[in-house]
Amino acid sequence: MAKEVLVEREVVDGGGGTASNAIWAVALVIIVAMIVGVVYYSGILRRAPAPQKINVDVSAPAASR
Repeated sequence: MAKEVLVEREVVDGGGGTASNAIWAVALVIIVAMIVGVVYYSGILRRAPAPQKINVDVSAPAASR
């Protein structure tokens, strides 16, 4: 008496194809752009400005009586 064994395997879809890949690519670009923007505006990527010397000449008109 031989028993037959039936094995069923669920086939999983690979994510939806080209449209799904395009959506993930756009999402990744947006996320990377946001991270780069945060890092840039936090000042990590910018060089510290060189110290500037400012010559200020303060004068007032003579007091008249």
